Amino acid sequence: MRILITGASGQLGIELSEVLKGDLIKVYNTKEVQGGYKLDLTNYSAVEDFIIKKKPDVIINTASLTDVDKCGIERGLAFKVNAEAVKHIVRASRVVEAYLIHISTDYVFDGEKGLYKEDDLPNPINYYGLSKLLGETYALSYDDTLVLRTSGVFRHKGFPIYVYKTLKEGKEVSAFKGYYSPISARKLAEAISELIDYRKTGILNVAGERISRVDLAMKIKEKFNLGGSVKEVDDVKGWVAKRPFDSSLDISKAKKILSVDFYSLDENLRYMVV
Repeated sequence: MRILITGASGQLGIELSEVLKGDLIKVYNTKEVQGGYKLDLTNYSAVEDFIIKKKPDVIINTASLTDVDKCGIERGLAFKVNAEAVKHIVRASRVVEAYLIHISTDYVFDGEKGLYKEDDLPNPINYYGLSKLLGETYALSYDDTLVLRTSGVFRHKGFPIYVYKTLKEGKEVSAFKGYYSPISARKLAEAISELIDYRKTGILNVAGERISRVDLAMKIKEKFNLGGSVKEVDDVKGWVAKRPFDSSLDISKAKKILSVDFYSLDENLRYMVV
């Protein structure tokens, strides 16, 4: 099976490269990947040409501009990467009849209620969430697409890594007052590996268990016996864009489909790269 991974140098892309079996076609843009192909996803004709020539059986689109504040400032770039590029990936997927797995986010929701189901109405409150929602719409215009909504992916970056490193230095962690469903890149990659065999389509939430960032920080402090302290804050210094208060995802549907434990906190924390 030929599997094309966009964003192969990202956290999820790295883990997919480790977990997946078959003929992997790894695509990167900024950070070089050994054996990979450099491709700017905003060069749409090049993207379509590459996919049509490589003829993958499966495409996993992990590439995304995920910096929430940068998306709000550089809206044109966010739209090109998170939305319009997906349209052209879909166009080429149709030609080669590839199965497309497109990675999306909990930030398509406003965070007013939390534990969002797959069929809940999206209502993004920042441009990152809006650009990702537009990308979902393009992806779902193709019948053979699975949109995976996830939350707080971490590996060598992300909130859990910040917490671990800050507490290890004996410093204070600022934890945003709110909830989400963090998942390690490794567990998400394992879930995707299983889902390829099932060829599900539509939307599926694959994320960790709902937890507040304060409770997560305290859990990491206790689990790894770290010093430092944890402080709950309403806003993180330097943030520009508004964040949803509770963007946690209801993962009950995925738990029924998948055999892998992708959700438990202890299992996910095993795969922090610090």
